[in-house]
Amino acid sequence: MTVRDLLPLLPDPAELRARCRGIALLDSILDPYAPTHAFVRDWREGVDLATMDNGSGDQYAIVFDPAGVFLYGFDHESDASPWRDEDREHWPGLLDGLPAPLAHYAQTPEFQFEGFFDATVCAWRECGAAEWRCGPVEFGPEERDGAEELFGLLVDAGPEAYAGFAEDYFERPVDRGAVAAVLAGDPLTRRTVESLSAGADFGAVAARARAMGFGESAGPGS
Repeated sequence: MTVRDLLPLLPDPAELRARCRGIALLDSILDPYAPTHAFVRDWREGVDLATMDNGSGDQYAIVFDPAGVFLYGFDHESDASPWRDEDREHWPGLLDGLPAPLAHYAQTPEFQFEGFFDATVCAWRECGAAEWRCGPVEFGPEERDGAEELFGLLVDAGPEAYAGFAEDYFERPVDRGAVAAVLAGDPLTRRTVESLSAGADFGAVAARARAMGFGESAGPGS
């Protein structure tokens, strides 16, 4: 899978935002100290941010702006890595066509590494647009940009995908029913939290959920 295969699988911005929050909340319950996924409401005024960092050099960020959604990812082992050459260069076409209201996010300091926008995948959806778009990137049959590895959890809405990831990453059993409840945006209950982590502080989890805006149905970039 490359970004071209990813685009038709991505949900609409409101659903994507809800999935990002649900996954971030699940991560924070299973590991409140070093979650892989995070969600920051009002990262900028009126703008939300979802991120992933696996601690092994791969990451993504999804910006939910009133002007639309900006999505990028970096897979350090992909063919599209800017580090494939001594002089770092983006894969041809990666940022071509990025609309002006979202283009400045490619220059955001938080998304820079040594002054360069490290990205192997980039996509966007302007407010009111009917579909996701990307630049005119082309890949050979064996070439990959990391889209599947980076964004697989976001295109599979079922609890099994997240539970499988969590059991492998956190090395512990994960309750499918509790995962399904969180991903569905059901009201957070003590039972759900305890099913995921018996020692979790429910008050702290509930506070994190409120801070993320868990349970809201709309927001920036919808």
